[in-house]
Amino acid sequence: MKSPDIHAPRLFVEAALAEGTSLAGSAAQAHYLGTVLRLGAGEAVRLFNGRDGEFAATIASVRRDRLVLDVGAQTRGQAAEPDVWLVFSPLKRDATDLVVQKAVELGAAALLPVFCARTNTARINEARLTAIAVEAAEQCERLTIPALRPPRALAELLADWPRDRVLAAAMERVPGLPSPAGVAAGALLVGPEGGFTPGELDVMRATPFIQPVSLGPRILRAETAALAGLALLLSRTW
Repeated sequence: MKSPDIHAPRLFVEAALAEGTSLAGSAAQAHYLGTVLRLGAGEAVRLFNGRDGEFAATIASVRRDRLVLDVGAQTRGQAAEPDVWLVFSPLKRDATDLVVQKAVELGAAALLPVFCARTNTARINEARLTAIAVEAAEQCERLTIPALRPPRALAELLADWPRDRVLAAAMERVPGLPSPAGVAAGALLVGPEGGFTPGELDVMRATPFIQPVSLGPRILRAETAALAGLALLLSRTW
């Protein structure tokens, strides 16, 4: 297995990867390599697709909106990753972007936006968030892109939740709850700015697969809670 060129830019591609093949990049990738980075034919890149591991590659040709890449040797094999999901209430745009970017870097396997009673936005831009997730995975040397699920109302999400996956729900101002570090959870649920309503809390406490957790004595911003709780859960799986 070839040692990777750690300075070569990484690109996520949809195509299958195998040594000795060629593939076309997107117009955006052509612009990034040729115009932003000013790279040309013969220069090194690294490719991954979430299935085949990471491969060395070289630029065969690059123009304003066209890119051809020659695939070389594999540099890393595909490896299993922690299967921890993040369920989060969408926030204002910059804060939602931050949550997605950092959740990808931390290693979340899936991102599930959920609309709660106090969620302060009515929609999300799924294409934008997917692009942020891809860019974060490229930057942090991750081999997969986490699944971004369509947003759902809290009641709908809980009704369809897989019963064998424990959902750790971060709750505020409730003493004596376990922290995420001591919970065998497959997902973390973090509510909106302003927290869950009393009715939502009652439903969650009565739901068998939900385990209430505490993130400490302070009241955290929603984006801080999402990333701190996710880091604590993932620290138990690596």
